[in-house]
Amino acid sequence: MPGETGISTPARSGAARQSDIRTAILVSADDRLREALAQSLRALRWRVRQAAGGAQAMMQLEDADAEAMILDSWLPDLQVAELAELVQVRYPQTDLLYMDGRPASSANPTPRRNELLHAMREARRRADDVIEPRQVLPSFDSDDIMAGEPLSPSLRTPEAFRIIEDGSVTDGSHHPTSPAASADLDAATVQPLPDVIGNSRPMREIAWLVRMVAPRSTTVLIEGETGTGKEVIARTLHKLSPRANKPFAVLNCAAIPESLLEAELFGHTRGAFTGAVQSRMGRIEAAHGGTLLLDEIGEMPLTMQAKMLRFLESGELQRVGDNEITRVDVRLIAATHQPLEKNAMQGKFRLDLYHRLAVFPVEVPPLRERIEDIPDLADHFLAKLADESVRKYLTEDALAQLQQHSWPGNVRELMHVLERAVILSGQKPEIASTDIRYRRATRP
Repeated sequence: MPGETGISTPARSGAARQSDIRTAILVSADDRLREALAQSLRALRWRVRQAAGGAQAMMQLEDADAEAMILDSWLPDLQVAELAELVQVRYPQTDLLYMDGRPASSANPTPRRNELLHAMREARRRADDVIEPRQVLPSFDSDDIMAGEPLSPSLRTPEAFRIIEDGSVTDGSHHPTSPAASADLDAATVQPLPDVIGNSRPMREIAWLVRMVAPRSTTVLIEGETGTGKEVIARTLHKLSPRANKPFAVLNCAAIPESLLEAELFGHTRGAFTGAVQSRMGRIEAAHGGTLLLDEIGEMPLTMQAKMLRFLESGELQRVGDNEITRVDVRLIAATHQPLEKNAMQGKFRLDLYHRLAVFPVEVPPLRERIEDIPDLADHFLAKLADESVRKYLTEDALAQLQQHSWPGNVRELMHVLERAVILSGQKPEIASTDIRYRRATRP
């Protein structure tokens, strides 16, 4: 695994490994700082694994146990305090230390902490020889660094980075990048998502984000063009969450008439309106303990948005025609193909609801931005189509033709094109380029 040095990691166990060589995970966006500290730890017979951000650090712990984790004072993707809390809850056997030498938990310090502090002092002593003058190491003895509070990037690298208002990171040329851009998203270090096909960098970033947010109950907004697979991402997020054994409910806001949407979401009592012959539970209540996906949230009427905002703020709902208040525990995921933030600025969508939904935004890239995933996607769809016909394969010319298309309909269009090609290829075992048709020819 890139970023891992020394002996290969043995299979993980429920408790910390009892071996002569112990493992520490160094978590910092500064690769030179990590390497300086790694050299000091290796000299003390520690196995070192490195992570450039919080998500990568959690994946390191998921793959194999570690006796210690050393946290920098600022991370590009997560508040340090949040990461520390998550590690303490899920991996209590792992010692946590900040790079200023203080423990990140209230647990009694273990004997191995002295070794870690010695390594950090040694790394600081050699910092001038390892770190370029433009980069500044935070003092391990500074009283200005508060536990869990991020150190401003301007204090660490005066000219290299700054935080812009939307929370993303920019380099000295002020080109904004996503939070994951500073992390190592190499194919060997990012674990793919189940049921999600694709190993391109955009899809590795999706996997990185989904695995980071899945353990929490944070509201997620999935954005992307029609046909990109937003619902697949939402279902995968649910499967990876602690709510996986609870219901996963879906409501397409564009498919329900406005007059029935409130009853469909919140439920209704008998006689609440014409046709309500019996009481009915709404989609929100049906998803209690689990996850609710509101697909095409941008189509929700403004009057309904106000009621949805109220539910998000209080966690309480009221069935149509009922005076009783019901409290529901539901993790909400919203999906849209519309530019929701732009619509909110134009008054077409409630701005306060947008901010409630976009706590953790995930943007699914269009297929034209991940053409390298087409071979894997095509192989997946052809294998599924083999349930109804003979398994077929693409010729090189056919695959090349697919990779040259712009795919306005994204992954859904690819699936339909391949299904059409399977039919047009007849009894042939292979699909030729002549069998690839993107749309019905225009009639004269």
